[in-house]
Amino acid sequence: MKGKIGRMLSIFRKNTYLVDLLEGITDFHNHILPGIDDGAKTVEESLELIREFENIGIQDFVFTPHVMNDYYPNTPSSIQAAFDKLKSNIPESVSLNYSAEYMMDQFFMENIEKGSLLPIVKNKVLVEMSYFQPPINLNQILFKLQNNSFSPILAHPERYVYWHSKDLEKFKDIRSRGCSLQLNMLSLSSHYGSGIQKMGFRLIENNMIDYICSDAHKFNHIEKLRTIKISKKHHAMLNQIIENNIQLFK
Repeated sequence: MKGKIGRMLSIFRKNTYLVDLLEGITDFHNHILPGIDDGAKTVEESLELIREFENIGIQDFVFTPHVMNDYYPNTPSSIQAAFDKLKSNIPESVSLNYSAEYMMDQFFMENIEKGSLLPIVKNKVLVEMSYFQPPINLNQILFKLQNNSFSPILAHPERYVYWHSKDLEKFKDIRSRGCSLQLNMLSLSSHYGSGIQKMGFRLIENNMIDYICSDAHKFNHIEKLRTIKISKKHHAMLNQIIENNIQLFK
């Protein structure tokens, strides 16, 4: 309740920092688990990331290492092993769970068939696409997920430049197919480039973003989060998105 009141009061400020709005959120897209993808390499790095998140008011996490057949062929057992290694070092005040960020490739289709997907929560599965082109069989993948009672969340849609059309047609289409959209917090800065920043705000303004997460890989990502300012124009929109995150885990 305290976090919600704080987000409501922030509407009356001319500008505020994004981190001022994040209390109570569960960050369900990050690369904090040690040594299994391009995120934290050691337990010590993971702990440093978690401490920095606590300093900006985030202490609830679902860890989501990459699952990519060619680069990070993680499995439920390899992810759990990394989670268990880290968990024993975490204070009880921090809420932890683990899942994965799945590249939508042929390996992913096999994982669906094997029943080896790790949901974020309930039946929600975090998925991503290549930054070069979407899967040729994207609609088939989404259909297969839903036929297996999963609900997809597409990570960082604003970063798929090939979908940056004037009418947002591709984003509208994928949402119409039952896929939620998760914005990266850093996309509200120039971290990934001004074009992605503009698209991030454009998707927010068109009520097309369902959730927001950090996608943090390293310490300086959290340092950059501290610097992101939010204009009064976007307060209410972001407050609703953050509330969606919170309600997802109720």
